[in-house]
Amino acid sequence: MRTIGMRIFLACLTTCVMIAMHASAQDKPNAELIERARELLDEVPLIDGHNDIPWQYRKRVNNHLDQMDLSQDLTGLKPDLHTDIPRLRKGGVGGQFWSVYVPATMRGAEGIRMTLEQIDMTRRIVARHPETFELAFTADDIERIHKEGKIASLMGMEGGHSMGNSLAALRMLYESGARYMTLTHSKHTDWADSCSERPRVDGLTPFGREVVREMNRMGMLVDLAHVAPVTMHAALDVTEAPIIFSHSSARGVTDNVRNVPDDVLIRVKENGGVVMVTFLSGYISNRYSEYFDRFKEARELLREEFTLQPDKIEAGLGEWSEENPSPKNATLSDVADHIDHIRDIIGSEYIGLGGDYDGTTTLPDELKDVSTYPVLLAELMRRGYSEDEIKNIAGRNLLRVMRGAEKVAEKLQKERPASDALITELDGKDAPEE
Repeated sequence: MRTIGMRIFLACLTTCVMIAMHASAQDKPNAELIERARELLDEVPLIDGHNDIPWQYRKRVNNHLDQMDLSQDLTGLKPDLHTDIPRLRKGGVGGQFWSVYVPATMRGAEGIRMTLEQIDMTRRIVARHPETFELAFTADDIERIHKEGKIASLMGMEGGHSMGNSLAALRMLYESGARYMTLTHSKHTDWADSCSERPRVDGLTPFGREVVREMNRMGMLVDLAHVAPVTMHAALDVTEAPIIFSHSSARGVTDNVRNVPDDVLIRVKENGGVVMVTFLSGYISNRYSEYFDRFKEARELLREEFTLQPDKIEAGLGEWSEENPSPKNATLSDVADHIDHIRDIIGSEYIGLGGDYDGTTTLPDELKDVSTYPVLLAELMRRGYSEDEIKNIAGRNLLRVMRGAEKVAEKLQKERPASDALITELDGKDAPEE
């Protein structure tokens, strides 16, 4: 343990020095490096872990495909949209996990129904643009589709509330195409702790551990973005397959609850998983993270004072924002610093990319939409990353994780049948109240 502790200390020291150097440096990746990055993405698929365009369809146009045409350049659409086919092509995207997100307040049958509607929405987007997209379910699918010049389209559920406490529903969601599930979102489930609330069940309940086992048996990736550190450790204790963080960054650089602590990074390497670094300003910039924490505190105080009075809450937040102007968004260098830190701790073989485009409004100017991935890869090349490392980070690491999960599923399906476990009234109920 002393060796691991010293390794983390030295890595943190190295990262701090590098951050200071990059903060003062004016160098940016040049056009030649950006072009070389684009060429590398012809050889390997860039696979992003999280994009919320299906939710944008629901929020903006009530899932009416004709009212928002992804084949067009939607750059001028307000509020800003980060994703369309021209920009995906410019960004060299070869594979995309589309989030079939539904709010964490949607529970039980209603949550399952809405998740199925978002899966249907995603499948209809793919079917509407067959020259660009094709559904993918395996690592081999992704590589084949990329070689055919299309964008492999996968689906990920953002929160265990989507399965409604039912392993049967989870299996049917897998059959519908979902290939990962984030164990929680912004609220606890009855069986797992979210990072956004005080832990209640010490990570996972017995049923929560059974959820992880059943995901392993099916071949569904266990996603630990949004979960509490205690849940990260609990899931890593149980899982037999590599895990992912679909859109999280390094807590050793930015102390935000959504990020991955260094001790968990060590376990990600042991597990063979991947941390898909995200671009949200609040998760990669300390100054922005601190500002957002103060904003959330102000919002909670207003909610307590003006319960069920949304107009007064909104007005109060407007006044607070005027008195507390937002700092500038994070930068390209901030994102690269997180990648550097993870590389220093566990190596570049365990890093991927999860931009969270169309799930946020706060992004670095240099990474403003899905067209900009080559700029980030070029920045890494400028910092000395080899072309082999760039290919790993772009997509090969995620492909390795998928193949690992597929291999575990093949083994487990021979050893045991589908679980018939049911959530008990003790799951999530025997924990102390917050």
